[in-house]
Amino acid sequence: MNTDKRLSFEELTQLATASAAVTQDCTCAIDSFREWTRIPAAFPEQQVRALGTLVEDPYAEASYDEYHPHKTNYWSAEAPIAWRHYPYNRCGVFQCSVCGRCCLKYVEAGGYYVEPRIRALDPALLVDAPLSA
Repeated sequence: MNTDKRLSFEELTQLATASAAVTQDCTCAIDSFREWTRIPAAFPEQQVRALGTLVEDPYAEASYDEYHPHKTNYWSAEAPIAWRHYPYNRCGVFQCSVCGRCCLKYVEAGGYYVEPRIRALDPALLVDAPLSA
C-alpha cells in the first residue's frame, strides 16, 4: 500500500476492526498503547510497516483543534480517535507484520523537543466528527 495514500474513514475502520480481533501475544505490544505514549526505545520498528496516512494535505497546516465531547483529554485512554482532529490529522497508520495489530504514530514537536508517539488503533474509539467552522 502507498504510504502517502490518505486512508478513508472506512479503510481506517476496517483496519481498526481487524486489529482489535488479534488475540496473539506479540513483541510489538501495540495493544498496550491505549493512550498516546512515547514510543519506547525497545519498540520493534523493524516489524511494523506503514499502511497510509491521515494527513489530508501535506502542504497545508492541519488543524490543532482536538475533539473531546465527553471531557476526555489528549492523554486519556478513552479519548476519541477523531481522524480530522489533532493529533490524528498528523498521523501515519502502521501495522505489525508479525501479529497484524495496527497503530497510529506521529512526531510531537514541542518548543525544545521532538517526541515520537504511538497509540493503538481501537475501533470503539473511532469518530468521524467534522472540524468546527
